[in-house]
Amino acid sequence: MSTDLIGTKTRSRPVSQLLAEEKKRITPKRPRDYVTWAVAIAIVAGLVWTAVTNENYRWPVVFSYFTTQSILNGLLITLVLTAVSMALSTLLGLVLAVMRMSHQRPVSGLAQLYIAFFRGTPVLVQLIFWFNIAALYPNISIGIPFTDISTPVNVNAIMTPLTAAVVGLTLNQAAYMSEIIRGGFASVPRGQHEAAESLGMSGFTKLRRVIIPQTMPSVVPATGNQVIGMLKETSLVSVLGVADLLNSAQSIYARNYQTIPLLIVASLWYLIMTLVLSVPQSMIERRFSRSTSRTRQIPAADAELGAGQPVPATRESLL
Repeated sequence: MSTDLIGTKTRSRPVSQLLAEEKKRITPKRPRDYVTWAVAIAIVAGLVWTAVTNENYRWPVVFSYFTTQSILNGLLITLVLTAVSMALSTLLGLVLAVMRMSHQRPVSGLAQLYIAFFRGTPVLVQLIFWFNIAALYPNISIGIPFTDISTPVNVNAIMTPLTAAVVGLTLNQAAYMSEIIRGGFASVPRGQHEAAESLGMSGFTKLRRVIIPQTMPSVVPATGNQVIGMLKETSLVSVLGVADLLNSAQSIYARNYQTIPLLIVASLWYLIMTLVLSVPQSMIERRFSRSTSRTRQIPAADAELGAGQPVPATRESLL
């Protein structure tokens, strides 16, 4: 008897883990499918042919400048700007999202005002504004309130082009990250909040152990897109004189007048970095999609066999 039950349970388990949306669907090929493939191949072949045969692209010049030291230095500055700005903007966006969802009207109002301002003005204008902030506040004092202890700070000295780039990109990106994180918070069911409160968790513990892990499946894809967008937005800091990838290419073609080849060099590097960043983004998305797909409905046969046993997927989603 027990052998039959074990065999039944073993045979039925793979069937129970196969959801309807995971089953492979076979669709017959239609003539228009072959036509679309032919059109797509013809378009790609035409673009490749004109790029190879047109001498105005000057591919030898592109290859000669592709790995020059100035281009590689600009590439490094672009990556550093992207990493630092995204890290700081994510932390600031988390704070703004918590403030935005606060029941205190002044707190949520300040967050809404911040988001409305930085989302409503162009990032290029913000970068130029922070670079020229010394025109408004040439000197500031940092000290202890209501005392004579203070230290004067020369704003013009500390607001270098690189500092202005980090400040401008971080503050602008934080407004978008706060809305992404707030959307993730809104996706967590109310019952999860009540369950955490019934266990006596503090606000910070509930946020760290219950809310944030469950927001990741909805936050990670949008954050990955923002990282790629931030990588391309760093090209705007070239107007401030920051020696990023685009600025490095501009400084070279300003001397040798090889404008198109150097722009192709910068474009190819941006494309390569975007493709490289897309790989870990896809891996992280699959990781979190697997963790959420484990919570599935157990058929009646498995429910009877596994009655009284814990369900690891449900507990994992809560932690």
